[in-house]
Amino acid sequence: MKKASLSVIFLTVFIDLMGFGILIPILPTFASKELGISDFEIGIIIAVYSLVQFLFNPLLGKLSDRIGRRPVIIVSLLFTVCSYILFSFSTTFFLLLLSRILGGFGGSNIGVAQAYIADVTSKEERSKGMGLIGAAFGLGFVFGPMIGGFLSEYGYDIAGLGAAGFSFLAFLFAVFALPESNFNRTVSKKFEIKLFDINFTKKTLKRPVIGTMIILFFIIVFSMANIYGTFSLIAYKVYHFSDKQIGYLFGMIGIIGAIIQGGGIRYLSVKFSDRTLILMGTICMTIGLGMIPYGQNFIGVAIIASVLAIGTGMLQPTILSLISRYSPDKDQGAILGLNQSASSFARVLGPLWGGFSYDFLGYEAPFLTGAFFTLLTFLIALVLLNSGKLEEAAET
Repeated sequence: MKKASLSVIFLTVFIDLMGFGILIPILPTFASKELGISDFEIGIIIAVYSLVQFLFNPLLGKLSDRIGRRPVIIVSLLFTVCSYILFSFSTTFFLLLLSRILGGFGGSNIGVAQAYIADVTSKEERSKGMGLIGAAFGLGFVFGPMIGGFLSEYGYDIAGLGAAGFSFLAFLFAVFALPESNFNRTVSKKFEIKLFDINFTKKTLKRPVIGTMIILFFIIVFSMANIYGTFSLIAYKVYHFSDKQIGYLFGMIGIIGAIIQGGGIRYLSVKFSDRTLILMGTICMTIGLGMIPYGQNFIGVAIIASVLAIGTGMLQPTILSLISRYSPDKDQGAILGLNQSASSFARVLGPLWGGFSYDFLGYEAPFLTGAFFTLLTFLIALVLLNSGKLEEAAET
């Protein structure tokens, strides 16, 4: 049952993320070339997707604790399909904005998928299980951007419909093959809707290890979110890469991430402690982010992006595993949803700063900002994350 459930949730997330990945390399160039949107407005378009996730990730996580993971995942996938269809017919800034709002709600299911993994794995296997979600992300970003770069040659509307098609496949797969995992839920007629529960957030951030890990994850995601739109812009405007070449770069990053998170993390977690993996990951990220503006050509940028992908591949499953491992079983969905909400807020701030700094401070600014904050996470982990804190959290 557990192995089958893991396979099904992996395939569901993979297919859905492949649809999401189709738009990653082409969204900034589509907005710039076809709609005439400024670099800062592109930052707004990218940020609003994550703003909606910030608001709804905890809500969907708590809802999945109450009514089950399966129905939440299924309904959210339908919203994702609708968002891609609207993208295909976007002719103005506001239509594109609306499509990303719908997409953000649909994409608020990642915390639920992580809670699903927590339901069907033991605490000892949690890192491996979370690595599967990371691998689904990675593989989605392997095939999605390459497909997006290819389909964009036939029109951006075709690329959008292709993304909708993949997410609809994920919806069908979830409907017919995804079993429920949360059998300990208690269905209540009363369900309090809070888009952001301040008291629960304070309580969670005070927990040993969990609070530190959520803060680290927030800073890391912010550092990466600086380049969500600007990576395509620097590739297109400074390095003069084509949409297809940009798609290949994202695909390469996805392959490396999938290799590390799908199997490599299992080997690395045996050889190294969680703290060491976090320190090594932040060093790789700092180097990768800081060097992107100085890649000079396709090969140079590809090598630098590979170092960046190695860093993110080590960090994501390690931090998610620690958060899940030290979370009470009854609050898995809520805490993982809160973490996703915090990371979504980082994805709001990151593109806004990235677009602004790219526009007004120079194309190097978003990447150097990301490198600076990633270096900050290295120092935080070095000082605050130690074996004593982990033992204290385990006893708690």
